[in-house]
Amino acid sequence: MQPLELDCADVSVTQEMTRWLSHLRAERRLSPKTLEAYTRDVRQCLAFLAGHWGARVTLAAFSALEASDARAFMAMRRADEIGGRSLMRALAGLRSFGRFLEREGKGKVGALSAIRAPKVAKSLPKPIHMEAAKRFADADERAGESRETWILMRDAAVMALLYGSGLRISEALGLKRRDVPKPGEGDVLVVTGKGNKTRMVPVLQNVLQLIADYAAVCPHQLGPTGPMFVGARGGPLSPRIIQLTMERLRGALGLPDSATPHALRHSFATHLLSRGGDLRAIQELLGHASLSTTQIYTGIDSERLLEVYRSAHPRG
Repeated sequence: MQPLELDCADVSVTQEMTRWLSHLRAERRLSPKTLEAYTRDVRQCLAFLAGHWGARVTLAAFSALEASDARAFMAMRRADEIGGRSLMRALAGLRSFGRFLEREGKGKVGALSAIRAPKVAKSLPKPIHMEAAKRFADADERAGESRETWILMRDAAVMALLYGSGLRISEALGLKRRDVPKPGEGDVLVVTGKGNKTRMVPVLQNVLQLIADYAAVCPHQLGPTGPMFVGARGGPLSPRIIQLTMERLRGALGLPDSATPHALRHSFATHLLSRGGDLRAIQELLGHASLSTTQIYTGIDSERLLEVYRSAHPRG
């Protein structure tokens, strides 16, 4: 990793930050997006402290950070109207950097432990109705669009995979041609998820057929080690393309803005649970590290049951 350059901190701080980020990437296997966010959060904190103290931040100064300094930084970020989750992530990044310095014998930033994490309102994901979710995977829904047929078939195959196997969009677009069995020759995908962790996910034969149909008409060479889904020019397909496709289609279907590619993954989990799926099995399928993450879907199902109760009960 290239050494960081910061005008607000001295060389010792930037060197330790570089080592810390390398540790997170190599040992903790954090995703590039998380590393980018942590880097940005710590940079912002150091820039704030330099202005707050009127001097460049040194390791000694950072180690002597007081709780009031940390609270002032959090208040500044809150004034920028960032959400509770972003504040929580910023605090997590700073605490991680502080723990790294302590392990390396470069100081102890005890003040960060005294800061209470901001409260984050729990919001339930909004699944798409079962019939609407199926229509996203139908290329005929967009037959009137002035786009090439193979592109319509590609987008339908991707969305069928998101709903049919509960993949994250990055997982679906990260599949190689060799990772996807032909119809009738297999029913499992090996997916690489967060933290480069792999898991086995079942895939429906009709979804494999949609992928095979797309591959048969794709004008670009799909090599075994190349991406399964490619863009108009043959390079890796951008997630933004699928997001835009869903934006156009949800307008035609009269669905809310919450109908995103990730909502198809939510729908996969919700519809499995509503049909008697085991919560721990769904956890494995989704690749959640903690069962508590998967348990949000029990909240969705409870809400659905309450709606049925209120509408159907004679005293409702």
